[in-house]
Amino acid sequence: MSYSRILVRATNWVGDAVMSLPALRALRAAYPRAHLAVLAKPWVAGLYARERFADEVIPYRAEKLPEKLRFARSLRAHGFDAAILLQNAFEAALIVRVAGIPHRIGYNRDARGWLLTQAVRPPKPGEIPRHERFYYLELLRRAGIIDALPPSDEIRLDGAEAARQEGLSLLGARGFEGPIIGLSPGAAFGTAKRWLPERFADAAVRVARLRTASVAIFGSASERPLCETVAALVGAEEIPCHNFAGETALTEYISLAAACDVYLTNDSGSMHIASALGVPTVAVFGATDADATGPTGSLARVVREPVDCSPCLLRTCPIDHRCMKRVEAGRVAGVALELMGLPKGAAKRLES
Repeated sequence: MSYSRILVRATNWVGDAVMSLPALRALRAAYPRAHLAVLAKPWVAGLYARERFADEVIPYRAEKLPEKLRFARSLRAHGFDAAILLQNAFEAALIVRVAGIPHRIGYNRDARGWLLTQAVRPPKPGEIPRHERFYYLELLRRAGIIDALPPSDEIRLDGAEAARQEGLSLLGARGFEGPIIGLSPGAAFGTAKRWLPERFADAAVRVARLRTASVAIFGSASERPLCETVAALVGAEEIPCHNFAGETALTEYISLAAACDVYLTNDSGSMHIASALGVPTVAVFGATDADATGPTGSLARVVREPVDCSPCLLRTCPIDHRCMKRVEAGRVAGVALELMGLPKGAAKRLES
């Protein structure tokens, strides 16, 4: 089937957005002359807007049902002839149906199959590689848009070097000098995904002292108190530090993250962005499955403690949070320093 104007309903969260990028690039390759528009929530729209595959990004701000229906009807003026739903929700299918888009393709999930013209059977466990990026690619394959899953060893954002230069300029204006350690101690899904804040601070201080580095801490506005706790601990060790939590929009955050020399993080949207920028990234995993949602590429490392109850995929730990408490700061610092070029043996000594 040939399409000339395609609307993609994007995923709602930053990590999922990054993991869907290989599918969006495959879609662009399949339809190089089509107008490709991405319908996205405002908090992820900035990520898509900087990518070359997107001709247009349409922010989706409607909250209540009447607003959503009015918005859907307004899409008719765009003349889309196909909609690809990367989001699994019933609402995504309702919007494109009300918009009158003739070809509507998505997984047959959330009781929405009757709203789609091509309701694709979701993959069962073991049918495709476990990482979530293949889930989005498989939708295109099962819909007949691509013939096979393309090679996908790593996910990369477009314009990483330009973002890095912009980030260095922004950090320089704030007085940052020398190497920069990025930290993201929060995680939106729940506290079970969060490594201890004092260990984030401890690991950052160890790296900063050996590399004469500064520390930049990132998070959402709601995570600012958590990030302030980490910033206070780092600052008490006389390491230059700034808490950016709640101070940056997504596009500015991408530039600041690109300027970091190493990034320490939980399993979070920040982790996916940092690794997709090619920044050496150390991700601490516990409750979640690194094989399914981990960072990609040769510059990313996962640190986890194998315990019987992990991954549990719970928002909060019902016992003693052993998967995170058993990960020591020296271990994370050692991995970070290896990625920054310190010999493995020297880095190993930090684990004491």
